[in-house]
Amino acid sequence: MATGEQSAQRSQARLDVSLLKEIAKKDLVDALNGVNGAKTLVLDASLAGPLGLVIEVSLLKQHGVDKMFWLESGALTSTTTNIVYLCRPVIKHMKIIADQVKRHAKESRKHIYTLLLVPRLSTLVSRILEEEGVLGDITISSYNLQFIPLDDDIISLEHENAFKEIWVDGDETVIFESSQALLTLQRLYGPFPQIVGKGDYANKLAKLLTRSTSKATNASASDAVLSSTTSIDSLIILDRRVDIITPLLTQLTYEGLVDELIGIKNSHVELPISLLTPPAPSSSNPSTSAVTTAPVISVKKDAKKKHHLTTSTDPLFAELRDLNFSSVGRKLNNVARRLDDDYKTNLQAKTVAQLRDFVGKLGGLQTEHQSLRLHTELSELLLPLTRTEEFNRSLEIQQNLLASYEVTAQITSIEDMIAQGAEMQTIIRLLCLASLTAGGIKAKSLENIKREMLQAYGYNFMPLFLFLAAPPLAILLPSSLPASTPPAVTSLKYPFASLRKSLRLLIDDNPEALDEVENDISFVYSGYAPISIRLIQCVAQKGGVLSNPAEKEKSMNDAPAQQNLSIGKVQAHPIVGWKGFEDVMAAIPGETVEILQTHPEAAVSGLPTPSSTTAFREQTTTSVVFFLGGCTYTEIAALRWVARQNRGRNFLIATTDIISGRGLVDGIAFVDRPATRRTTES
Repeated sequence: MATGEQSAQRSQARLDVSLLKEIAKKDLVDALNGVNGAKTLVLDASLAGPLGLVIEVSLLKQHGVDKMFWLESGALTSTTTNIVYLCRPVIKHMKIIADQVKRHAKESRKHIYTLLLVPRLSTLVSRILEEEGVLGDITISSYNLQFIPLDDDIISLEHENAFKEIWVDGDETVIFESSQALLTLQRLYGPFPQIVGKGDYANKLAKLLTRSTSKATNASASDAVLSSTTSIDSLIILDRRVDIITPLLTQLTYEGLVDELIGIKNSHVELPISLLTPPAPSSSNPSTSAVTTAPVISVKKDAKKKHHLTTSTDPLFAELRDLNFSSVGRKLNNVARRLDDDYKTNLQAKTVAQLRDFVGKLGGLQTEHQSLRLHTELSELLLPLTRTEEFNRSLEIQQNLLASYEVTAQITSIEDMIAQGAEMQTIIRLLCLASLTAGGIKAKSLENIKREMLQAYGYNFMPLFLFLAAPPLAILLPSSLPASTPPAVTSLKYPFASLRKSLRLLIDDNPEALDEVENDISFVYSGYAPISIRLIQCVAQKGGVLSNPAEKEKSMNDAPAQQNLSIGKVQAHPIVGWKGFEDVMAAIPGETVEILQTHPEAAVSGLPTPSSTTAFREQTTTSVVFFLGGCTYTEIAALRWVARQNRGRNFLIATTDIISGRGLVDGIAFVDRPATRRTTES
């Protein structure tokens, strides 16, 4: 992990993404203040989580919100004259709103209705409300909710099911919304001197963005929209279809496993109340009791409460979240021993000054102790889930498929798992992984497996197989495609075997060594490097694709800390597009993006250009990486690892939402995941 001094240096040069939160908060407050008097807020449940990250309920009440209700069918009883609906422009929501307005009219209730659409106005909404006969009764406005900071290096649109909307429904609305959000980033932090990317939809997004940027800068020659100074050197766009393999794999980092096995929604996880409640005072040493007396808690039987996983109030989480889960126990033990030593040392204080220092540290020690207890018990919740036969069998099949080892035997193992009643999501992920890594599954075997799955899990999953085989997704295909197969399908065949070698995807390191040190981005999958992050390395850390930059840092472990700080990190090189990896880009399906954006004020203000190496080395720059269709927690962990190897470049990770393989399958199959179902509890 990075040292405290390294972290401090990086944080000083990072973009202040808290501005995005303040803008979102102010815009909502202004929208509510536009409705005079007390008001009832009717909220789209899918917005509850995102809004909870930018504004508090107490602030809503300060600005006139009397009561809050979920937007759901049925009667709505409001004691206030003003009713404010806050929702996304979805047809079913408009039907519910229209029904409630007409109910009130029949009951002779007089209300003033305001509809706030997120993130923008929609002509479809106006048309539906007009057809329902209530358009004249409702004032329609918008609440432009865009990027939400999840951490100081992560911003997300929190647009649920963006992947499904684009690659299954054919709805490209989120691409336009992404372009508007990225345009806002340019207004706040300066222009993207260049845009590089991969994927057909990444190309569409880049064109939308550059077109909008051009219109904005040409709107007024005397008052350019873009900032005249920038610390951003590039925007890297990857659409999810370019690397669909990574989310299909089981995440093996601490935060990734929590998402896989329990579920994280809008940075919140539902945990047993007993885990979040501090234990009763005990005469035993508190630092050791966290490890020795932690009870085994059942996730299903115990009542649950939402907990915000954030580093702002939980510094220990920052140290644990990106570790491979096999290293978490050792880290927790080290923290417990250090806390134990701190308590023992401070309890030996004799002088008044020493006692005063101890009292000053006591609050921090207690906070850290509570955090230690939380993560120790959370790890104990995960541990038995990682020891089940299904979990380990799935991992074994994944590793064998990635290595192309006895593919036929792996298909047989998948069939055995169906017979043993494994989860549908697990089977689908393994089948798609087999298809992508092996160039398809034998037609006869694939048909047999489909038949077995429909009989085992229900024929209501028939559309799922159709979606997985049709473009633009096409990730579950037979190895031999018939001659009548459309070119749109054949062109999407994934060249995994060649990429495995050219991008150095499999790392044959000693597993024990991987436990001791993060040796490569492959630590997030215990020996497999995510293709998406390798592609980012092709742009921002070219040497890391061909060799391991961490080896130099390992060799410096015995050197003084100040030498490690200056020698262990490699100076980041300027972004020059996909140069040197043209063959790799040509092999991967989808358009390749390389756009150089010229800024009208660059010549006057002295803005550094991408080719200005001297200017580049004089400052720490930020590369914005945007995942269109979502990214996983393991990809975030891997990209943070890349950032730690470089001096002079930070990464700002932007995404439509945080995803997992289970969530993708559930979304395509229209299955609501129980672990992340919304409740009216705040």
